[in-house]
Amino acid sequence: MTGLARLLATHAGAGWVTWIGLRPERLAEPVVLTEAVATEAGLEGDHASAGRRAITLVQAEHLPVIATLCRRDDVAPDLLRRNLVIGGINLTALRHARLSVGGAEIAITGPCPPCSRMEKALGTGGYNAMRGHGGWYAEVIRPGRIALGDAVRVTAAAPSSP
Repeated sequence: MTGLARLLATHAGAGWVTWIGLRPERLAEPVVLTEAVATEAGLEGDHASAGRRAITLVQAEHLPVIATLCRRDDVAPDLLRRNLVIGGINLTALRHARLSVGGAEIAITGPCPPCSRMEKALGTGGYNAMRGHGGWYAEVIRPGRIALGDAVRVTAAAPSSP
């Protein structure tokens, strides 16, 4: 393993699930849960479709950044319309990596850009506040149960760039 590959594969420790939500229909308000079941189609009961965009994740540490950029005291996770909020591990560093999240295994597939609804949810500038902080899409590799506090661990590092 080269020095760069070793650095890319090294994390300070596991992360954890800090929030779980699903949207039963496309424009429905998120339903906050303490646990959910990940299937190939995404979180059971969520409107998302299977494949590379089955689950959406956002970094817990980005919530205060988004709040600051929106001139708000805080930002509640349900306003961002993502499925999972993950703390303690850098999701940006995990693009194309496989992760165990509770009993499920997922693969981070790409960035989840903000939608125009962020302007209404967060106020003027909400869309731009989310840019670069909108989170990630993931596909489900192995279905399983996910609960608040579950560990988020790298099971297969992202392939290193040439």
